[in-house]
Amino acid sequence: MDELLHTVVQSIDDKKGSDIVVLDISQVASFTDYFIICTGTSTTQMQTVVDTIRERLRESGERPAHMEGYNTAEWILLDYGSFIVHVFSAKARAFYDLERLWSDGRRIDVESPLKDKPIKSTHRKVL
Repeated sequence: MDELLHTVVQSIDDKKGSDIVVLDISQVASFTDYFIICTGTSTTQMQTVVDTIRERLRESGERPAHMEGYNTAEWILLDYGSFIVHVFSAKARAFYDLERLWSDGRRIDVESPLKDKPIKSTHRKVL
């Protein structure tokens, strides 16, 4: 798996985020290449997951272009341009059901390398 995606997935796992899904939506969306989706158990835990992702990616020189939902922590979004991280409460994840909405995307096995499409995209969300 690409180093940045691996860092995000590992950060989520290290902080006990659950149900991690990586979707390659590059063939069905123009604003990003990947969604990384996970579930947290509490506001504090979700914020800790996000803080860890931001800290570890900052060490690689990456900063989110946009962040939403941190204070309410029902759905925290981190937009890194070529990938977007979604950290949901269980209730919000079931309600928004991004996996169903983006089911035309390709689900990436988080245990397998992403050999066919490394993240090198220049997609940036226009704010």
